[in-house]
Amino acid sequence: MADDENDRYRAPALDKGLDILELLAAVDGGLTQAEIAKRLDRSPNEFYRMLDRLVKRGYVTRIDGDRFSLTLKLFGLAQLHAPVRRLVSFAVPLMRELAETSRQANQLVVFDRGNPIVIAQQEAPGYWGISIRVGSRISLFDTGSGHALLAFRSPEERRRMIAEHVGGGGDDARVTPEFLARLDLIRARGHEMMPSAQTAGVINLSAPVLGADGTAIAALTVPYITLINAPAAPDISTTIQLLMDATKTLSDMAGAGFSSDS
Repeated sequence: MADDENDRYRAPALDKGLDILELLAAVDGGLTQAEIAKRLDRSPNEFYRMLDRLVKRGYVTRIDGDRFSLTLKLFGLAQLHAPVRRLVSFAVPLMRELAETSRQANQLVVFDRGNPIVIAQQEAPGYWGISIRVGSRISLFDTGSGHALLAFRSPEERRRMIAEHVGGGGDDARVTPEFLARLDLIRARGHEMMPSAQTAGVINLSAPVLGADGTAIAALTVPYITLINAPAAPDISTTIQLLMDATKTLSDMAGAGFSSDS
C-alpha cells in the first residue's frame, strides 16, 4: 500500500531525466547513450529524446562525439541556494585575507548528499600553489575537510553522514575505533593536521566553521606546502593559528544565520 501511495504521482519522464543526471554525476569521462541505457537497465531508444533535451538545456554536454557528460549548470543552480550563497559571501573576504597572510591556498567545503563538496576556492598569492576545483566531491575518510566535518557532529550525525557517503548502512571497514578516536582528538584540539592522501609534500590543515548549535556547517582547509623560495612565509604552526582565527571569525558571522541543516 505504501508503494502505491509513493507511486500515485509518478512522472516517468522526469524520473528518467533525473536517473540520467544522477548517473552522469557519479562517473568521470562521460558515457555513451548505450552505456547509459545498460547501466539503467533500459532500452537505448528510451533515452534519445531525453538526452537531446538535457543537452539543449545545458545540463549535459557531448564530448568525444558520442559521449555525454554532466555540465556545471546544476552546480550553478545550487549556488543560488540562499544559505550556501550567504556562507560563500561571508567566507570569500576571509579566505582572501587568509591566503595573503599565510601565502597558501585554501578552500571551503560543505557536506551535501553524501559527499564533502568544495563550494569556494582561494588561490595562493604567489604564481603557483595547490588548488582544487569548485564543485569537486571529495572523501570523508582521507581528507582533512572530511575529518573536520565529521569531528564536529554528534555520533548520530556522523553515522548518518557515513551511511550516505558509502551508500549503504554505514558499515564501512574504515570506521575503526582508531578512526573515531582521531575524530575525537580533532574535536578536542579544534583542527585536523594530516598528510595529503592525494599529493606528496602537502599537509592538510582543516578547521570547522561552526553554526549557532556548535556543529560544523563547513570546513576551511589549507593545503599547506613548505615554501622554500619564501623563507619569510609563515610556518605551519603560524598557519594553523591563522586558519583558526579565520574560522572563528567566520563561525561568529555565520552562526547567527545558519545551523548544521541549513
